[in-house]
Amino acid sequence: MPVINFKYSDLCSMLGREVPQDVLVDRIPMIGADMHETESGCEDMSVEFFPDRPDLYSVEGLARGMRAFLDIEPGMKAYDIGKTDIEVTVDPSVKSARPYFLCGAVMGVDIDDEILRSMMELQEKLHITIGRKRSKLAIGIHDLDKVNPPFTYKMADPRSIKFVPLAKTEEMDMEEILRTHEKGVAYAHLLDGMDKYPVILDRDGKVLSFPPIINGALTTVTTGRHNLFIDVTGNDRKAVKGALDIVCTALAERGGRIMQVTMHDGGETFLSPDLSPSKIDISASECDRFLGRDLGPEGSVECLRRMGMDASADGDTVHVTYPAYRLDIMHKVDIFEDVATGYGFDRFGGSYRLDQTAGGFEPITSFSDSIRDIAIGMGYTEVNTLTLSSEKEEFVLSGLPRMDNVRVLNPITEDHTCLRSYLMPSLIRILKHNKHRDLPQKIFEIGYVVRDAKTVPHLCLMATASKTPFAEIKGVVEGILKELGCEHSVRACDYPTFIAGRGAEILLGDEPIGFFGEMSPSIVVGYEITHPVMFVEIDLAPIIASKKTTLF
Repeated sequence: MPVINFKYSDLCSMLGREVPQDVLVDRIPMIGADMHETESGCEDMSVEFFPDRPDLYSVEGLARGMRAFLDIEPGMKAYDIGKTDIEVTVDPSVKSARPYFLCGAVMGVDIDDEILRSMMELQEKLHITIGRKRSKLAIGIHDLDKVNPPFTYKMADPRSIKFVPLAKTEEMDMEEILRTHEKGVAYAHLLDGMDKYPVILDRDGKVLSFPPIINGALTTVTTGRHNLFIDVTGNDRKAVKGALDIVCTALAERGGRIMQVTMHDGGETFLSPDLSPSKIDISASECDRFLGRDLGPEGSVECLRRMGMDASADGDTVHVTYPAYRLDIMHKVDIFEDVATGYGFDRFGGSYRLDQTAGGFEPITSFSDSIRDIAIGMGYTEVNTLTLSSEKEEFVLSGLPRMDNVRVLNPITEDHTCLRSYLMPSLIRILKHNKHRDLPQKIFEIGYVVRDAKTVPHLCLMATASKTPFAEIKGVVEGILKELGCEHSVRACDYPTFIAGRGAEILLGDEPIGFFGEMSPSIVVGYEITHPVMFVEIDLAPIIASKKTTLF
């Protein structure tokens, strides 16, 4: 989780008052964070934030959040937004690469070393988290006074453009940057397969940025009073917009004024950044039931204002307005969570009950343990295998009856295309991968298979040895079912899985619940096993149902 580092005095100056450090240490975790390496009386503070609140990944965002949470400035922060004559054009050529591009300006920011470090840390934390290490989005912050608008975002030939990249002194073309610059080497994979690369240019052809790799040294931001230009490119418009809103409002917390630029993207013209808030309505009574508290509409309103939102009550309905930089709000449950946070997680809970209770195993667990004891007593070793399998192994190689199974919509490998209908293919894979081991090998599993979209408990025992006579596996079946007190009968079956005349079904009453026998040599060879195999597979559900009075 992201850790932000800041000075206690810097946070207090942004809060607008001096809040005792021990109060901050106590209250900051209540908005979804963990104090990290912070000692009382020490100027340096560190906070580790939960990943759902990227708007808090800087001391500026933290200060804004804490002003509301501590009732210093409750409600949604309103920013003064102006408009510039800066125009930005998105060339259609980028649509096949990084299609989304949004930008904005923040004027008159007085930058010192602390602010510069905070800006860089926020940028990198957004790259790593919502930017997915720049694969989803990349951010550039530029000194606007060193370039001349209008700006253009387009694709260009890697060798046609040269510029001095950040932290270097010599010009390089884009292909050379990918080969030699440390950032180019680290992020070159993001441009794999492209014959042209994205670039942001000013009116004179000067390079602001080569996204998502590196900014140009020309627009490096230094200390002093600056007008800043922020660009965000990426593959997800919501994430791109959210990152831009977070960076612009963080800089506005430092005294800058957010200014909109005119974007020309295809046939669409619009202003950016757009900090228009979003709205959602919730039911106060539903929220109270969800939280187990009786806050009422007005109580919910108070809690939400403490979370930096605007809210009003109309009967049971609470009308909520939340800011553009709150990327975590996707559902009414997220609002319920903010009501709980504003109320205070430290106020939840109550007295402990002193009722005497005794724990115990579920009956099905005890039943399974009994079977384990029996199988282990017969010399078998328990294994646990994946529920994922493939139709080829389940029905083609195994020779077992085909049935409707649950398929994986987008399987990663051809070995995991469905949920298993039998345990046998899973166990024989274990033997396949251990055929170089000494014989005999005896394994078993009590696990779930999926039939008719329901999980069903099965038992499978399997053995490979130089000889696997039918009488031996029949004795295993008889021994297990006798120990379970299960009256049963057997009858011959003609599954291709077994050698003709050496396979049988297990019947509980008139219903088949399993099968056992000597595996057919063609099946053994199909699974690449080099020795005879015998096995039994039993559906445990009918046995459990027949013993319902004792199990449940």
